[in-house]
Amino acid sequence: MTLDDAAPEPLDETPPALGVDALLDDPGTRIVVCCGSGGVGKTTTAAALGLRAAERGRKVVVLTIDPARRLAQSMGIDELDNTPRRVPDIKGEGELHAMMLDMKRTFDEIVEAHADGERAAAILNNPFYQSLSAGFAGTQEYMAMEKLGQLRSREEWDLIVVDTPPSRSALDFLDAPKRLGSFLDGRLIRVLMAPAKVGGRAGMKFLNAGMSMMTGALGKLLGGQLLRDVQTFVAAMDTMFGGFRTRADATYRLLQAPGTAFLVVAAPERDALREAAYFVERLAAEDMPLAGLVLNRVHTSGAAQLSARRALAAAENLSEAGIVDLEDGKADRGDTGSGANSPAEQAGSDDPVPAAGATGTATEDQGSPAEGPSVDEITAGLLRLHAERMELLAREQHTRDRFAALHPEVAVTEVAALPGDVHDLDGLRTIGERLAASGAEEAAP
Repeated sequence: MTLDDAAPEPLDETPPALGVDALLDDPGTRIVVCCGSGGVGKTTTAAALGLRAAERGRKVVVLTIDPARRLAQSMGIDELDNTPRRVPDIKGEGELHAMMLDMKRTFDEIVEAHADGERAAAILNNPFYQSLSAGFAGTQEYMAMEKLGQLRSREEWDLIVVDTPPSRSALDFLDAPKRLGSFLDGRLIRVLMAPAKVGGRAGMKFLNAGMSMMTGALGKLLGGQLLRDVQTFVAAMDTMFGGFRTRADATYRLLQAPGTAFLVVAAPERDALREAAYFVERLAAEDMPLAGLVLNRVHTSGAAQLSARRALAAAENLSEAGIVDLEDGKADRGDTGSGANSPAEQAGSDDPVPAAGATGTATEDQGSPAEGPSVDEITAGLLRLHAERMELLAREQHTRDRFAALHPEVAVTEVAALPGDVHDLDGLRTIGERLAASGAEEAAP
C-alpha cells in the first residue's frame, strides 16, 4: 500500500507522540540522523535538536551538509568547515559544536591517513582522483558516513546529530556504502587492478596478451590519457580499497545500533509524506532504529471554529450590493443614482465633493484611493484569507491522516510554521521548543 492508497478518513486514534526531550536526554542516544526529502527543513531541525540537547546538558556536535551561510550565522559562527567549531552563547552546562561536510577534504583526509607520503601524494595529484573526490555519484553520501564514523570513534561528544545530504532521494544516504562497494568490486576496477596484482614480467605478458584488446577499446571510449589516469589511480589505491569497504560496513552497522535514532523530517504535503512513508518502510527493511516523524511547517489557525464555508459565505454577504446599514445612514453601495447623497447634489454643499466623472475619483461608498477600502471590504478580504487558510489546514490534515493510516505505529511530533526564516539562536530555540512541546502535549493524559 502507498500513501495515495491509504484511507483518507480521520483516524479514531491519534498517532503516538514523539517525546523529543526524552530522546535527547537519554544518555544511550549517541547518534540522531535527520533524513527526508529536500526542502523540508532537515538542516534547521538538526540544528535546533543539537541546540536543545546542548542546553539540556549534552555535549553535541551537529554535522550539516547545507552550504548556506545562514545556518552558520544563526549559530553565531562566521563560517562552517570540515572542523567542528564550538558555538558561543549556549545556555546551561552543555556544549554545541557544528561543522559542515567538505566532501573533497574528507576524502583527502582518508587518503592521507591510510597511505604513506609518496603514495598519498600520487593519489591526491591524480586527475581521476580529483574528479572522483569532487563529484562522483554517491561520494557526498559516502563521505558523510565516513565523517560520522570518524566523529563517533573520537568519543569527544556524547551526541552526534547528522543532517543527511540533500538529494533526489532520501535513500541515497543508506545506499552510498553499498554503491561504493559495488564500484570498487566492479568488473572494470578488477580489470584495471589485474596488472598490479599479477606483477613482474608475467603481469606485463598477461597485460599485453590478454588485455590489449580491452584497454584499446577503453582507450577509444574514455580517451588514452583518462585511461592512464584511472589505471594509475587504481594502482595507487589498491591497498586502500579494502579499507573503504571495511569502514563503510562498520558505519552501516553503527547506524543499525541501538544508540542510533532516525528522525524522518517531512512537510505536511503529499510528495514529502509519500517519500517519508517510503523511507519509513526502507528503515524497517534495513533494521534501522526509527524514532519517529517530525512534521515540519504545519499551519494552524486561532479561529479554527470558523469553517472555510462559513467564512466565504460571510464574505459574499458583505460584498453583495444590496447590503444597507440604515442605522448608520449609509446608502446602498450599489446605488449610483442621483439621490440626496449623490455626488452631484453634494457639489453645492459646504463640503463639496467633485463628481466622479469630472475628476476620475470614486465615490465615498465605492472606496476612493485617498480613503482606502471600506470596513466591509477589509472584513470580506480577511474572511476570504481565513477561508484559504482553513482549506490549507484541511488538505494538510487529510495528508497526515493518510500517512497515519499507512503507518499508525510511527510516533509523530508537529512543528508549527514560523512567520519567517530562522536567523539566530533564539529562532533555533523556538523550533526546539515547538519540537518538544507537540509531543509533550499529545503525551499528556
